[in-house]
Amino acid sequence: MSSAKLCKAGGVELNVVHHPLVAHKTSLMRDKTTDSPKFRQLIEELVTLLAYEATREVRTEPREVVTPVAPTTGIQLSKPRPLVVPILRAGLGMLEGMMHLMPSAEVGFVGMVRDEQTLQPFTYAERLPKDLTGRQCFVLDPMLATGGSLGGTVQFLRDRGASDIVAICLLAAPEGIEYMSELTKDLDVPFTLVVAAIDEHLNDVGYIVPGLGDAGDRLYGLAE
Repeated sequence: MSSAKLCKAGGVELNVVHHPLVAHKTSLMRDKTTDSPKFRQLIEELVTLLAYEATREVRTEPREVVTPVAPTTGIQLSKPRPLVVPILRAGLGMLEGMMHLMPSAEVGFVGMVRDEQTLQPFTYAERLPKDLTGRQCFVLDPMLATGGSLGGTVQFLRDRGASDIVAICLLAAPEGIEYMSELTKDLDVPFTLVVAAIDEHLNDVGYIVPGLGDAGDRLYGLAE
């Protein structure tokens, strides 16, 4: 897989993944005629492709293996195991694609919702270890718009001791990238952002343009 060279933006290592399959699936996902079942399938497939890049620096340790021919030394994921953290609710749609690639990881959850008036997030639920010292964390959030939800989650994980944080987003707005750059430049935790595409801007109600609409609604319906 070919990808853009990692570039530094404030405190963010930014990786925009360039691959024909990523671009193809992103285009299908954007299409307003794509229904929820197909949309869920596309996200699962796309996240697996992005996770390939996101896990390049996952920690490993040697492991002795006996093949049908001879002993050899391989590798396995180090302990403590990586922690995958989808941001509810739309991040759940990304979880299966991530776990296909890294099934031995553990999973935690953070529930955040955006106030549509202030555009600010607030946490309504979390299920994470109290102590994340030494843990690599992989955050799943489909859309990096204003950056509030992702920023709050990164701070939350850092405060609990996470030693390395990678966020996988399908689409990102320049405003969200700038927000995360400012937020993370003074954090003492490495932060990497892996995205399929950077879009043009946010509109006056905080949606990414051209974007794909509300990822949660397209995954699961309005749920009203």
